[in-house]
Amino acid sequence: MRPPVLFGLFAGLDTIQGVGPKSLKLFQKLCGNTILSALFHLPLMVIDRTKPPFITTKVTVLSHEKPRSRKQPYKIHCQTESGLLDIVFFNYRKDYIIDQLPENAVRIISGQVSTFSGRTQMTHPDYITEEKNKDQIPLIEPVYPLTQGITNKMVQRILKTALKCIPDLPEWQDEAFLKQQKGPSFKESLLQVHHPQKASDVSPMHPARMRLAYDELLANQLALALVRQKMRKLKGIALPGNGQLVQKLLKNLPFELTAAQKRSFGEIETDMGAPFRMMRLLQGDVGSGKTIVGLMAMLKAVESGYQACLMAPTDILVRQHEATLRKWCDPLGISVVLLTGREKGEKRREILHKMADGSAQIIVGTHALFQENVQFCKLGLVLIDEQHRFGVDQRLALTQKGERVDVLVMTATPIPRTLALTYYGDMDISKIDEKPPTRKPIDTRVLPVSKMEETIQKLHHALAGGAQVYWVCPLIEETEKSDLANATQRFETLEKAFPGRVALIHGKMKGPQKDALMQDFIDKKTDILVATTVIEVGVDVPSASIMIIEQAERFGLSQLHQLRGRIGRGSAQSVCLLLYQAPLSPTAKKRLDVMRKTEDGFLIAEEDLKLRGAGEVLGTRQSGLQSFKLADLEFHAPLLAIARDDAKLILNQDASLSSPRGMALKNLLYLFNKDNEVKTIHSG
Repeated sequence: MRPPVLFGLFAGLDTIQGVGPKSLKLFQKLCGNTILSALFHLPLMVIDRTKPPFITTKVTVLSHEKPRSRKQPYKIHCQTESGLLDIVFFNYRKDYIIDQLPENAVRIISGQVSTFSGRTQMTHPDYITEEKNKDQIPLIEPVYPLTQGITNKMVQRILKTALKCIPDLPEWQDEAFLKQQKGPSFKESLLQVHHPQKASDVSPMHPARMRLAYDELLANQLALALVRQKMRKLKGIALPGNGQLVQKLLKNLPFELTAAQKRSFGEIETDMGAPFRMMRLLQGDVGSGKTIVGLMAMLKAVESGYQACLMAPTDILVRQHEATLRKWCDPLGISVVLLTGREKGEKRREILHKMADGSAQIIVGTHALFQENVQFCKLGLVLIDEQHRFGVDQRLALTQKGERVDVLVMTATPIPRTLALTYYGDMDISKIDEKPPTRKPIDTRVLPVSKMEETIQKLHHALAGGAQVYWVCPLIEETEKSDLANATQRFETLEKAFPGRVALIHGKMKGPQKDALMQDFIDKKTDILVATTVIEVGVDVPSASIMIIEQAERFGLSQLHQLRGRIGRGSAQSVCLLLYQAPLSPTAKKRLDVMRKTEDGFLIAEEDLKLRGAGEVLGTRQSGLQSFKLADLEFHAPLLAIARDDAKLILNQDASLSSPRGMALKNLLYLFNKDNEVKTIHSG
């Protein structure tokens, strides 16, 4: 379906002369497979050969000083207009050097100069050419991100061909907006970015970079809006319920819902009662009470004669959800079953049978819920917990387990508004932005690691008073390459101080082992749990009131906030100690300062975005979620809201993208690999 005008851009890099199988693999790793992916590989900075430490100068070759062994450098002594200069090669081919720089030859060379043993030298010149070709040496040269085996010159050589492949495309941007932004065309923008004339030409705020960033953000927002439009068109199931189960649950609760919980459930209830599919994100800070709101939504599905399922990412979290749901559902006579990869044989067959015949009304599980052989009788609602790593396509795929099911995604990771627009623009968003009044503020303190012994001594008193402790370390075991505190070593230290009262849990352990250790901690068989960030999400132990995070400066703000959220769940005053290794960088200092001053997860998320960037905040680096190639949200975030409004306006006026601008916008979607979203237009 891709338009023929774009075929050249989607040709493989191996169609470029000089790209063989070996360099192709390296380029694929660096920037992708196609000519377009090479064009989207933007320079980071420029080399200005008119300013130190770079020089471009004429030399006369005087003599060659050949090394006695390959370990020594090869030196060529030269005369310049201002004095003597040595050209030095470490990795060299002798025949190449003699061919390029024969004695008595006059050459133009360009590169960085330095002084060694009182002599001026240039190591591995960037350019060596005859005087007649001196104009071929660029005075301003773009510098690209590289990978081992790829040089800057190799990238430039590929781009020389790639830039010739850009077709003249009809303009997809709004004419008035483009004029206001002083933006060049798409083609002209790419040409300008790859042919900088001065250092500011590669700045994120340059008009050509701003234009390309906006193109990418508009493609993102338009794609999300198309998915949203399709979801709105798809007939859903109305799940109005009769309110009986929800009212019974509310009567049984030993607390009153907060205003934010009531508001969020009202929004969910309205969606579920309507005859279209719900696609909603429920955002709530740590401990704000999302689970109860999620359960009320599931009970509404059950009231309407349908099943509901809750999926969570880990066994520990799933089993905890099951225990919580059973506590509230058993008095209501609602059947809850659990399905993970660890349920085997007869037990598994029995669970699958209950799901298929409808006797299981609420099903809790891991990714195992979406395996092919798992069948539901009448699935009405899918609830996904802590899965902010799901992309749009995956969210759509989850709805295939039932006919026209509603989807509610819950996250305890507060997401900055910018990122919510970027990754959840296809969904409606509800926010629980207040905590139950019963939750006491956590006393957060920042201490140097040098206070470690003192901290351990104070734990004796805390444990005697019935407290339990999380002690979080960045690594599992020591490695030669890292000086980070490690969980194994800390476990051994604490075990000596508190024999038989310490457990160690980390991500490399098998599920049953982790669950058993976690259960021991819950049952107070152990008092100190030394852990990696495996305890970050969802684990609920009300008597754990002390959180110690070692080398806290190495963690992101959102992660520190998630970890701190594991305490403060009981009646005792909770304390979080952030131990840092001095000296602190300005960023680390700011991060720990934010943690000390606030518990507002949404504020923390915004600060985290400023300090770390979008990819790390949402985990896109690890999870495969889209990270932008041309847009940098640190600089281009204000363009995102404009792109969202533009996308809405475009689809309001031209839902099928059939106008001249609409057709041009289809090209834009293809350029940014939104092929599936274009298909949604044609499939209705």
